[in-house]
Amino acid sequence: MNNDEYDIETLAVRAGTVRSQFNEHSEAIFLTSSFMFGSAAEAAARFKGEQPGPIYARFANPTVNMMEARLAALEGAERCVAFSSGMASILATVMGLMKAGEHVVASRSIFGSTVQLFSNILGRFGVETTYVSPTDPAEWRAAVKPNTKLFFVESPSNPLTEVSDIRALADIAHEVGAWLAVDNCFCSPALQKPLELGADIVIHSATKYLDGQGRVLGGAVLGSKELMEGVFTFLRTAGPTLSAFNAWVILKGMETLSLRMEAHSRNALALAQWLEAQPQVARVWYPGLPSHPQHELAMRQQKTGGGIVSFELKGGKDAAWTLIDATKLLSITANLGDTKSTITHPASTTHSRMTAEQRAAAGISDGLVRIAAGLESVADIQADLARGLA
Repeated sequence: MNNDEYDIETLAVRAGTVRSQFNEHSEAIFLTSSFMFGSAAEAAARFKGEQPGPIYARFANPTVNMMEARLAALEGAERCVAFSSGMASILATVMGLMKAGEHVVASRSIFGSTVQLFSNILGRFGVETTYVSPTDPAEWRAAVKPNTKLFFVESPSNPLTEVSDIRALADIAHEVGAWLAVDNCFCSPALQKPLELGADIVIHSATKYLDGQGRVLGGAVLGSKELMEGVFTFLRTAGPTLSAFNAWVILKGMETLSLRMEAHSRNALALAQWLEAQPQVARVWYPGLPSHPQHELAMRQQKTGGGIVSFELKGGKDAAWTLIDATKLLSITANLGDTKSTITHPASTTHSRMTAEQRAAAGISDGLVRIAAGLESVADIQADLARGLA
């Protein structure tokens, strides 16, 4: 099943399903570490790649393969390789496609752990990273070096929902012989398809909207068969493997992805409009608001504004913590993409391992609060926030 034949809502329910001899209707969970062969010759043929079929669950499992096929159909990718988490997916992208002495140009407005991965871990192994504005393509062009191999961006970004011009960045990357990787976690393929905009690689933390209920960890990297072969080789050898159970949960989550993203976006827009009217709020960041700096671009690239709203309180950190502590309904947790609304203080949690200078450059102030709008009544969410704002 593919995008040429079916709509995304149908693909999210049906794509990738492979039934066993029992012809089960729901996808089966294959909880096994290894797979048997009919003969020594068959085993040898499997290991050489001369015969299709699973070998060992570190890199091949029918349930995981179904999840990969479904997500590939949703993103319009030739191949998907699944991983144990979103961070493992980013690591695998670099380790599978790059080598020591090569260079990454990355948005400075990316998840704090991603900054740590590029700067503190991959940097020790000879992969250099330069950070630039997510919204100024000229900075990306200026940062290019002869050894630049990868552009990496989140769009919308975490936590300020800055929107990058994916087509423009793809054009620059391709001019200099680099790949563009887009972390599509905030939108999911229900709202945005980076490959159609020129990106070479799409990365997901399946922990977020793809699961959608905060149950399991997972990740994925998608792109052409040729590019993904390097990523898969890293998985096969290093083993940051997605479990069959987690893959099954994510498969079930994707069935309702389009419905949930529409509802998340609807609640987030209503919440953002309400927050803009609150006197205690200095500024609201939400791509669906006309006041957002990249609103027009977001509406061209995305189906809706998404489910993430960030806002800055006039009272700084004290006001932010007071607001968070006063909530009774919202969950104080760093996760997002859940049916339950979550609230967090990025400067002291998700981005706390960044230096103060890095946070300032990324626009993450001490008064910033991020909300992932869930599926509760938006009136109840607003009432919960009003208590702390007061």
